[in-house]
Amino acid sequence: MSAPLWTSHHMAEAMRATVSGALPEAIRGLSIDSRTIAPGEAYFAIKGDVHDGHDFVMAALKAGAALAVVATAQRGNFPAEAPLLVVDDVLAGLVDLAHASRARLGAKIIAVTGSVGKTSTKEALRRVLGAQGETHASAASFNNHWGVPLSLARCPATVRFAIFEIGMNHAGEIEPLVKMVRPHVAVITTVEPVHLEFFAGIEAIADAKAEIFEGLEPGGAVVLNRDNSQFARLQRRARKLGISRIVSFGAHKKSDARLIDVSLHAACSAVHADILGHDVTYKLGMPGRHMAMNSLSVLAAASLAGADLALAGLALSQAQPAAGRGVRQALEVGGGEATLIDESYNANPASMAAALNVLGAAAAGAHGRRIAVLGDMLELGATAAQLHRGLIDAVRANHIDLVYCCGPLMRNLWDALSSGKRGGYAGSADALESQVLAAIRAGDVIMVKGSLGSKMKTIVAALEKRFPGKAALDDMAV
Repeated sequence: MSAPLWTSHHMAEAMRATVSGALPEAIRGLSIDSRTIAPGEAYFAIKGDVHDGHDFVMAALKAGAALAVVATAQRGNFPAEAPLLVVDDVLAGLVDLAHASRARLGAKIIAVTGSVGKTSTKEALRRVLGAQGETHASAASFNNHWGVPLSLARCPATVRFAIFEIGMNHAGEIEPLVKMVRPHVAVITTVEPVHLEFFAGIEAIADAKAEIFEGLEPGGAVVLNRDNSQFARLQRRARKLGISRIVSFGAHKKSDARLIDVSLHAACSAVHADILGHDVTYKLGMPGRHMAMNSLSVLAAASLAGADLALAGLALSQAQPAAGRGVRQALEVGGGEATLIDESYNANPASMAAALNVLGAAAAGAHGRRIAVLGDMLELGATAAQLHRGLIDAVRANHIDLVYCCGPLMRNLWDALSSGKRGGYAGSADALESQVLAAIRAGDVIMVKGSLGSKMKTIVAALEKRFPGKAALDDMAV
C-alpha cells in the first residue's frame, strides 16, 4: 500500500488544530464533498455560498471519512466521540495545510493562468509530465480561493512535477494563490476581453493576470504568448519584478517556442515547431489552431521544468480535451451517427470563436450539417451586445449551416443571422432543448457552447440521453 497523504498528527500540527475523538494515523486523501468522499479521507466542512459543509459532517463520517475538520463554533453540534480536528476557520485551516504541503515538496511546480485555455493547458501538462515521473495536478477547474489550497494540500510529497491552475474574475485574486503555490514556471496562456463587467479594459485584465509573477520562485521562468496584444505589457511587468527568464511562444518570428507550421485535421493537428532552439514535429490529439498554439506553451513549460522535450512531444499525441471543452461523442441517430462536440463548460468571445473554427473544420457526413448551439457569454459588461453580435463573422467564415441561440444576450447574434442559418431561438437552454433534439439527423456535427451560467450542459445531457452513443474516435491519422 502506498504511503498516506498525511498523518492525522501532521495535519493537526500544520493547522494548529485541536484533536477531538480517536483519530486514525493514516489519511489517504482530502475531500470537501460528502457525496463523493472515499473511505480514509479527511472531510473539510467548508462553508460555501449555498451550503455549509458542517451540515454534512455526519454523512461524511458515516461514508467512511477518517476524520472531519470543523470550526470551533460548530464543535458542539457533533458527538463527543466523533473523530475531529477543530480549527477557528475551516478554509483558513485548509490554507495552512496547503502551505505545509508546499514546504515539504521537492517537485518542479508549474502554475497556469490565462483568459482562455487554462484547464486544457494544465491537462496537457499533466499528460506530458505524467509520462516522465510522478505528477500531481489540480482536479477539474479547481482554481479559486478553495480549489487551489485543496489541490496543493492533496499533493503527495513524493511527486516529481506538480501543476496548478489559477483563475480569477477580479483583480487581487491571483496573488495570494500564487504565493501559496510558489511555482518555478508560470504560464499565461493569453489575455482576452473576459470578465469585462469587473475590469476597465483588457489592460486591467493583463495586470490582474500578471499577479502570477508575484509568487514565482527565485530564478524561475515565465511563459508568455508573444502573439497576444498584451505581451509587451506582461513582459515589462515581469522585468520590473526582476524576472530575467521570460520565454515567449507563438507564431511570431522572435518567439522562443515558435510555431513553424501546423496542419489542422478534424480531430487532431500535426505541428512543426522550434522549442527553445530544438526542432520538434509532433501530433497533437486535439483539433484547432488555438490548441496547437497552447501546445507550444506546454512544451516550453515542460522543458523549463526539466522534462525530456522529445518524450513530451510524443506524449501530446495522447492529449485529450478536458470535460466540457471539446470532448467528442458519437450520437446514434436514425439512419446513422451524428457527432457532438461538448464545449459547454464556459465561454467568452475568444473561446467561442475558436470553438466555431473547430466546428468549421469538422467533417460532416453525407447530407450532414455543421450546427452551433450557443448560449450567452456572461460577465462582458457594457460591450456584451456588441461581442455577441460580432460572432457572426466566425459563423460566416466557418460555413456554419445552422445556429441555435438561447439567452437574452445571444439574441444579438440571432438578429444578425441570415434566415437560412437560423435554427431556433429560446430564452433559456431548457426552452431551446426540444428544438435542438428535433433537428438532429445522421451526419450532423453539433457543437454546444456557452458560459457556465447559461446552463448549456443541459442540452448536452439531453442529446446524450436521447441519442446514446460512444466517444467519437480520432480516425484522422497524421
